[in-house]
Amino acid sequence: MAKDRFVKVYSQGAINVSEIWVDRETGVQYLFHASGNAAGLTPLLDREGRVMVTYLKEELE
Repeated sequence: MAKDRFVKVYSQGAINVSEIWVDRETGVQYLFHASGNAAGLTPLLDREGRVMVTYLKEELE
């Protein structure tokens, strides 16, 4: 069975939800935030403005 491309690695909140998702193929981290009927998704950046990349450990695979 194929694995999902994205894995949720962090979540907080119930009404105002913030989650961090990691793309298994590229390692890029994304921040997802939802509040009511509005939501947004953006890549996380480090302090130099580069995209944050995570190398997934086996337990996330």
